[in-house]
Amino acid sequence: MASSFGQLLRTAKPFSRCTLPFSLTSLVLHRGPAFSAAALSEEEEKKEEKSDDKIYMHAPVFSDSSVTMPVSFMTGSIIGKRFYKEVFTREADDGNGWTVLLDYRTLKSPSKRPIKLPTLSLAKAIAAEWEYQQTDGIRPFTMPLMRLACTALERVPLTRTKVIEQLMKKFNQDLIFCRAPGDSDLTNGVLERQVEAIDPLFDWIESEFGFRPVVYTSLFGGKQEDGLASAVERLLKKTSNCELASIDAMAAAAHSLMISIGIFCGKLEIEEAIKLIRLEEDLQVDRWGLVEGGHDVDMAELRVQIASAAVFLGLSR
Repeated sequence: MASSFGQLLRTAKPFSRCTLPFSLTSLVLHRGPAFSAAALSEEEEKKEEKSDDKIYMHAPVFSDSSVTMPVSFMTGSIIGKRFYKEVFTREADDGNGWTVLLDYRTLKSPSKRPIKLPTLSLAKAIAAEWEYQQTDGIRPFTMPLMRLACTALERVPLTRTKVIEQLMKKFNQDLIFCRAPGDSDLTNGVLERQVEAIDPLFDWIESEFGFRPVVYTSLFGGKQEDGLASAVERLLKKTSNCELASIDAMAAAAHSLMISIGIFCGKLEIEEAIKLIRLEEDLQVDRWGLVEGGHDVDMAELRVQIASAAVFLGLSR
């Protein structure tokens, strides 16, 4: 679905008003009861506008020309009732990027920066997420593209070096570097499936970066070639803010930087990546059966996390 979503957006004719009747976020599995929060009163809104401490922001802040999302938007908390009727996209005032408007107000991030997107396709997709919101409450957990946009706009530029350091810190413990021991009854059949599924990715890594990954049976991993680590780090440093935000999100969901880089470089499709991530767990499901409310929920959440980051990556280019 994510692939068709991106293809439809890329082939759509240019328009200003968002009329997309669908959203990637319809994939999101809601795991709990819905709660709605009342909109701020005018007096509360004025207090919020005067406050410099963003930690107390718990609902959108309005001005004549813009609307600023609260900090709680990034945590997924419901932030109040739908306060707008229509959603539009418009070229940025400086001609560099695209913005989203809720009615006539420019959408801003929690730090009061206009949400400026690099492509019209991405702006349309985020506008579709806002159009998808229901009257009784705005639910950020159904807006993964918007949240990634805020991350790319606010977090990555300020902490870019730290983001890359954290990704490389976990590099040696990458999921695909760990292999099951072949002499254990508990992991019978796992090693064979790992070799079949992951070795083609190793072939690509060796061709792309000049070094073949070393495999380990320890859950704590082991040291990879310095040349491979350096090559991966150089790639990360060349990425745009949107690209790095996408890679970081996929790596966190997959527990694998190399799988996210495989998607980034076009080696892996979304479904291929998900199969690699879930390889061992799917084998256990095949053997012992699926636990409803457990395995199925995990599958849905992983699919949303990987698909939304991959779509964000594709639409940002």
